[in-house]
Amino acid sequence: MHYTGTIWRPPYEADSLIIEATAGCTHHRCKFCTLYEDLPFKFRPSPLEDIEADLLEAQTWYHDPLRKAEERLFALPGARTSRIFLAGANPFGLKARHLLRIAELVRAYFPQCESVGCFSRITDVAAKTDGELADLAAAGFDGLTIGVETGDEVALAFMDKGYGAEDIVEQCARLDAAGISYAFFYLAGISGAGRGIEGARATAAICNRTSPWLIGANMLTVYRNSALHAEIAAGRWREAREVEKYEEVKELISRLSVPVEFAMLGASNPVMLRGRLPEQREEVIAALDAVISDIGEDRLRSYRANLRHL
Repeated sequence: MHYTGTIWRPPYEADSLIIEATAGCTHHRCKFCTLYEDLPFKFRPSPLEDIEADLLEAQTWYHDPLRKAEERLFALPGARTSRIFLAGANPFGLKARHLLRIAELVRAYFPQCESVGCFSRITDVAAKTDGELADLAAAGFDGLTIGVETGDEVALAFMDKGYGAEDIVEQCARLDAAGISYAFFYLAGISGAGRGIEGARATAAICNRTSPWLIGANMLTVYRNSALHAEIAAGRWREAREVEKYEEVKELISRLSVPVEFAMLGASNPVMLRGRLPEQREEVIAALDAVISDIGEDRLRSYRANLRHL
């Protein structure tokens, strides 16, 4: 398989077949991000011949007689590919015609595949026409994961995300119209020390005007090789305390009015939890309160300090 550097995928894509479509990020300017620093280039699309070779290799494995014999012998669940996840920071930034060609290859090698997902930036959606989004939906693209991070305009601008809060609402409405579902990644702590509650309220206001199927919260971790670390050293930004980040997440949950799955499942979260809102709102908040009271700032900070990589 053609994989470049570390491969990232959302926790809920664990059962998907991972095929690399791009390496690196088209934006590559978010001050907190160090995920693609190991690559010698900013962004590179995978050649279609590499994608086809990987699909063929995966198809061969799924039909391997020895693997099937092992399944029967050890009563293992049968492998099937109902979903493919395209790896890369934002494969949805590829031209629509290129993505449609990838979808054709997927159908050729995995006709049983029901959907194709990937990471996307808000700007990737904006760059496509309504007709292109409709074509991509018809080709099986669904369940995009979008790192919106926050609805806090000040934080979005400072972190150089490349879009504003209203852009999130506008472009997600276009995805809704095309029939492409999406999940949000939210980054607790991105608003900085003393502004977490304000950031949570701004984010809830934006989320309540969209329709994500899931909001996944992650805790901001500042690494020394990030541009954000340099901003801290220069005195232009202060990191929130760990407990403050949990208070921020509680505020977000308390203000979400859209029905949505809420999850904290990534490595940045020392305690992982998941619940359906609004049905399990009180249980999720109680779990967050327990993290604050039973684990506390010192142990939470120790976890953050020893988290070598996300």
